[in-house]
Order: sequence, then structure tokens, then C-alpha cells
Amino acid sequence: METGQPANLYDQCPESRYAQPWIYAAWLDGLFILLPPFAALTCILLFPQVFSQYQREIPTVWWVFLILLVDVSHVYATIYRTYLDPRAWKEQRTLLLLVPLLAWAGGVVLYTIGSDLFWRMLAYLAVFHFVRQQYGFLRIYSRKEQQTRLGRLIDTLTIYLATIYPIICWHFTGPRNFNWFVDGDFIYLRGQGIVMAAGILYALVVLAYMLKEGMCAVKERSINIPKQLLVAGTALSWYFGIVYFNGDLAFTLLNVVSHGIPYMALVWIYGRKRYYPGPAPQKHLLRNVFSNYGIVLFIGIVALLAYIEEGLWDGLVWREHGSVFTWFSSLPVMTDTSLMSMLVPLLALPQLTHYILDGFIWKRKATGF
Repeated sequence: METGQPANLYDQCPESRYAQPWIYAAWLDGLFILLPPFAALTCILLFPQVFSQYQREIPTVWWVFLILLVDVSHVYATIYRTYLDPRAWKEQRTLLLLVPLLAWAGGVVLYTIGSDLFWRMLAYLAVFHFVRQQYGFLRIYSRKEQQTRLGRLIDTLTIYLATIYPIICWHFTGPRNFNWFVDGDFIYLRGQGIVMAAGILYALVVLAYMLKEGMCAVKERSINIPKQLLVAGTALSWYFGIVYFNGDLAFTLLNVVSHGIPYMALVWIYGRKRYYPGPAPQKHLLRNVFSNYGIVLFIGIVALLAYIEEGLWDGLVWREHGSVFTWFSSLPVMTDTSLMSMLVPLLALPQLTHYILDGFIWKRKATGF
């Protein structure tokens, strides 16, 4: 936890020279929170011919792994921290009931006004969620540092610009070969000067960050390893995924893997610390989910829910992956505008709820991280 404001910039270093602020353990943090962006980028660099073939599409096998088993599944992992969590349900029942109800109602209003408006708002909410997750991990991995206001500001600007600068480039350099959800969900503007100014600011902030961390390392003869890996992984995955590579498969791999796998790992760590062995009832599902072999149950439940949701999307709306969702192929394709205005926000409700609830459930005081 933070211990107050140190007297100078040098003092914003780990409280113990040799301690690393792992959330759970070096092996788990390393493999499932910090490694994913580096692994994804390495995969692209090792097999460029594969990714160059899929500039505007994602093969079905990749889609199943990246979208179904990682992206959509990570959304449902929120239930372990909310609706299936007896403590969360007891303490935040009103919030957990109101958020999906209001989110669906708001989605219906937006979709009724225009489907483009609905998808645009959903896309920007998703971007905000993705950005805030990286900031949240930064704060967790900085929790044992004594930081000055200046040091904390530099950290904050660094992680935010690592994510926002590529988004600025995306908006001001025109459409890419990929999108966040659907074509046209972002607003595109002209402004090369803005891109240049943002790039200069980003470079200056990164330089300030490196100088600050370098001074800390020299003084304390220690480096906050997970924090540095988090910042580097964030900067690399967002820049290469959005700015450098202009391909749908490359963007999806870097975007989804770098976000979804760390999120699921964080949920598992929270549940493991809290409920195994913890105060959950002896026969409660969470005790089994977070047991030594419960990872199979943990992944299986969210993967099943993700399959059902995507099957409904495919059967009722998209009709893009019939070979994967054969059980849903007999569903009628919805074309009525009034029905779509209610159905699409309903199908998107797990995402909407996930984005909104995440702003409440990961407060440091509530999690104990």
C-alpha cells in the first residue's frame, strides 16, 4: 500500500530492495499477465507470412481461439467476481441488478436512434475499458512504491499515452484494415499535426519515465520488474497492433491476448486468495472453481457461456460461422427493426455489464491487492 508522499523523486522505489510486487507469484504473473503481449508479438514476427494473408479477415480457427475462447470468455469471467461471489452479491446486490437493467435500456434507446450510434458508443466504451485495465495493473504493480506526485503523474501519463497515442493515430490517419466491432464504429478525422504533436508528447513522457526509473534503479540497486514489463508490453502491443501492422489478424491477436488473458488471470488470483481456502460455504461453486484443479471448471463455464452467446449472435444476426454454431443454424435471422433494437442490446449486454461493473469491482480497497 502507499505510505505517503516521499521527499524527492528518488524515493519512489520499492520499499524492499529485493522484493517484487507480484500479485500472486512470479510464475503466474509472468505467464498470464505480463507475457501475453510479448508472446503475441513474437508469434507475428516469427510467422509474418501467416498474418500477411489475413489483412481483412480472421480464419475460423483463429476466430474460435481469439474471439470465442479469450475475448468473449474473459467477459464472462466477471461473474466469478460479481454474480457468483456471495460476498459481492451481499454487499453490491443493488448495483449488480441495476447495471444490466439500465445498460440494456440505454442500449435499446441508442439502437433505436441508430445502429451506428449504438456500435460507436459500445466501441468507445470498450476502448476506455481496455485503457483503464492497463492503468489498473500499473497501480497494482506500483503499490509498494513510495511515490511523489510527480513520479505518479509520469507513470500515469506513460501508461495512458502508450494506449491513447495509437488510438489517436487510428482516428487521424483514416480507416485501417480492421475495426473494433463493426465498420465505421470509430470517427475518422484529419489532423496530421495532432498525430505529430501527440507523438512528440509521448516521446517526451517516455524519456521522463526512463530517467525516473533509471534514477530509482541506481539509488536502490533494484528494479520493479513486473511494472517495467507491464509498461513495455502495453506500449509494444498497442503500437504494433494498431499503428505498425495494418492487419485484422495481427490487431486481434495483440489486442485480445494482451487484454483477455491477464484479466482472467486477475479474476482467478482474486478468487484463489479469497475463496480457497476462504470464507465461501464449503459446497459453494467458487471453492471448486478456485481449487488446485479448478482451472478446468473456471475456463469451462465461461467458455460454455461464450459459446451460447456467440451462437445466438451467429444464428440470429451475423450468420458468419455456421460451421462452429451448427446447433444455432435453425434460428431465424432477425430483420425487423423493432426486434433488432431490443435483441442486439440484449446480446451485447454481457459486454456492457462487464465494462460498467469493472469500474466498481476492482477498487484497491475492495480487492486487497
